[in-house]
Amino acid sequence: MRPFLDKAMPESWKAAELSSVAVRDEAARHGLLPQEAELIKLRASQLNGCAFCLDLHARQSRQSGIPQQKLDLLSAWRESALYSEREAAVLAIAEAVTRMPLSADAESQLEAARTTLGDATFVAAEWVAVTINAFNRISILSEHPVRPRDAEGKVVRGAASTGVRIDG
Repeated sequence: MRPFLDKAMPESWKAAELSSVAVRDEAARHGLLPQEAELIKLRASQLNGCAFCLDLHARQSRQSGIPQQKLDLLSAWRESALYSEREAAVLAIAEAVTRMPLSADAESQLEAARTTLGDATFVAAEWVAVTINAFNRISILSEHPVRPRDAEGKVVRGAASTGVRIDG
């Protein structure tokens, strides 16, 4: 098991957290809705396979008011009419930023997203995607565990994680 990056270099972790807060605040100031930011974080975390961030942002997405059905269908968002034009735009940004380098198709989708969102919100969405990708890497490299939770999202005391990973 590798060291937790956040515990091994706490000052660097604090700087990352401060950066995340600044991005969140600036994104909101530039017109990105909290639900849109959560969709970006959740989709990027799906693509990166970050279990810790998926667990966290699925809860935060529900708390922000995103309906469970949208969360359930997120990996197939392109095949569903449930997502608004803005939600589709931010999801395209999440995918493009996460799957670098940019393909011609991704470039085209980013241009469409920019047209939908406008420059300020588009850039805000890109910053949120960049930031969650960094946090995904921190959690994956640290092997942050996902703790068992009840239906309300509270940690279940006494329920031990096996530490076994299931990849697939």
